[in-house]
Amino acid sequence: MAQIASDFIVKIRHLQKSFGANRVLDGVDLDVHKGEVVVIIGPSGSGKTTLLRCINLLETYDGGSIQVDGVEVGFREGPGGKRHLRSDRDLAGIRANIGMVFQLFNLFPHLTARENVMLGLRKVRKRSAADAKQIAEQWLSRVGLGDKFDSLPGQLSGGQQQRVGIARAVAMDPKVLLLDEITSALDPELVGEVLTVVQELAKDGMTMIVVTHEMTFARDVGTRIVFMDGGRIQIEGTPREVLGRTDHERLRTFLARIEVKHH
Repeated sequence: MAQIASDFIVKIRHLQKSFGANRVLDGVDLDVHKGEVVVIIGPSGSGKTTLLRCINLLETYDGGSIQVDGVEVGFREGPGGKRHLRSDRDLAGIRANIGMVFQLFNLFPHLTARENVMLGLRKVRKRSAADAKQIAEQWLSRVGLGDKFDSLPGQLSGGQQQRVGIARAVAMDPKVLLLDEITSALDPELVGEVLTVVQELAKDGMTMIVVTHEMTFARDVGTRIVFMDGGRIQIEGTPREVLGRTDHERLRTFLARIEVKHH
């Protein structure tokens, strides 16, 4: 049966996460449909990165539920409805469907661009070396690095390394791609080249959740903007609805601060 447009790829309910006495996520509810680009904005410490890290279980969540394509990410239900943390083996299969690109590129320094992209395809997706090589080269070419297959990360600019990171994540054919402040460690003149790649992926219908301070990108590429503050979602809506709100004090302060910083 064809998937209907209302299918949720990500469904989050009452999500809670604390670090010691500090409650970082305080009852987050969020649905992400297939093909949507949901942009999460908000001040530092509002819980944006923690939310992404819970979705692919780099952080375990304390309460609530995260489902990716109908599968609970962090726990499986045992007898009597008791929740058990998933085994590493279980998790590997689930994580393979959740791509993540980080603020710092996290590439293996001793592997070439091609080898960095091939690694997950070989180890997790169990593709043959020839297959993995073909997919890696195809994606590196797509992100504009067709001439850098054999380059080590140290021989690439920050923008190029980040594009290898994106190629590595999308080569796995994930159901959702998580992007965490992927331009914040880059020199300003390299930001555009990375965001252009993300824009192309959005056009291709890749489902994405993006944490960013790049408001032009949020406005132009986001199908929906979510403003987080104090571990909760305060406002969500289309870019026009959210960025046009002048009646919400916290949002107004946040956007004003960003404007100043970027000029």
